[in-house]
Amino acid sequence: MTLRETDPVAWLVAHEDIRQLASRYAVYMDMRDLNKVVELFVPDVKLGRTLQGRQALKENMIGMLRDLKRSILQVTNHVIDVIDDVTATGIVSCRGEIEPVDSPGKWVVQQIQYHDNYAKVDGTWLFVRRRHMLWYGADMLQRPIDLPDANWPANHSGKGELPEWFDTWRQWQS
Repeated sequence: MTLRETDPVAWLVAHEDIRQLASRYAVYMDMRDLNKVVELFVPDVKLGRTLQGRQALKENMIGMLRDLKRSILQVTNHVIDVIDDVTATGIVSCRGEIEPVDSPGKWVVQQIQYHDNYAKVDGTWLFVRRRHMLWYGADMLQRPIDLPDANWPANHSGKGELPEWFDTWRQWQS
């Protein structure tokens, strides 16, 4: 039996707590409050094969944000699958607006999708893993259809790996 069947109130609370987690991430990132951002992750968060922990995550984020001035992250669709009372997964859609450091007068728009794993630790839902997937990134005055590849995170502008990354999209196209 699923949590939804055994305890529908706990299932609903889990959904709301996880939605708040994604929204807090966006707000704290825009505020550049990286101390609060890393607290949204499990203490032993893994980065790649060798790095682990919130301090490593914070240092990684500092490097990623170095090329940005202002940002506005707007969380939109959020699909959550609660697996049990302490485990869940989700896909979060997000529109990002970014002022790059290296391009005065440019304002980049991104369509982002986060693929998340969540865990409930000491009564609080946290990110275990958050994978940033890009639909596209382009100057606000450009149309995304004919952009070159972005190769994010090396470059925030250009076409991303979505939707071609999805097996269902490739099957639909063929």
